[in-house]
Amino acid sequence: MKIVTFNANSIRARLPLILTWIDQNQPDILAVQETKVQDDAFPSSDFKSMGYSAVFSGQKAYNGVAVISRQPPDDVVYGFDDQSEKPRLIRCRFGDLHIINSYVPQGRDRESEYYQYKLNWLRRMHDLLQINYTPETNLIWLGDLNVAPDPEDVYDPKNLDGHVCFNSELSELFRHICEWGLHDVFRKHHPEPGHFTFYDYRMRGSVSRNNGWRIDHILATRSMYALSEDAWIDLDARQSKDPKPSDHTFLTALFRQSES
Repeated sequence: MKIVTFNANSIRARLPLILTWIDQNQPDILAVQETKVQDDAFPSSDFKSMGYSAVFSGQKAYNGVAVISRQPPDDVVYGFDDQSEKPRLIRCRFGDLHIINSYVPQGRDRESEYYQYKLNWLRRMHDLLQINYTPETNLIWLGDLNVAPDPEDVYDPKNLDGHVCFNSELSELFRHICEWGLHDVFRKHHPEPGHFTFYDYRMRGSVSRNNGWRIDHILATRSMYALSEDAWIDLDARQSKDPKPSDHTFLTALFRQSES
């Protein structure tokens, strides 16, 4: 089973790229963030024509999440348990497999209210996991989490230390969430540095110089982590010139079917 996450930075602007990528890579589940489209304008028919189901929650110009899948989910929950944050969080169940797709707030500036909002958002994710799941659940949390947890996850850890996506306070909180029972699928297969999912548009030559960040993640509970066979980042899609690529690229994890 091939499970993928991708921050599209506008699903309509990136639709040709996404449709071509789906055709070439045939994912079973594709989680998308920053769709930036209201629900009535989501391009469902384009995915349906390729044999895929799509569930989504969005808003105009900002945020937005979607799960595109070969089989429609058996259950879908939008947002946290109080139904807040729907354009940033979608939870799907496929049989006994639970998928949580999230677009975590970026934080803007560490001295701002937006950064505190980000930290509180992540704390709410920890509470959501504790209340609704157990470490024995077949669960994958994926998406643009806007966290580079370790020095190996940024191209220049010395000078970037203190950024809203890379600092000791954030990394400690992220580790606390993972201690609930989540494991980094990509790092299982690629423990070495130099692998990134995000390359800033504003930095000229960021891709060619490999000046990136690993802020998109696929995290899994023990049962799913054990089934993971490989994981990879598609840099070709990030370097695509026609159509213009997103500043993120596709992160894929491959899982074998459970024998139980």
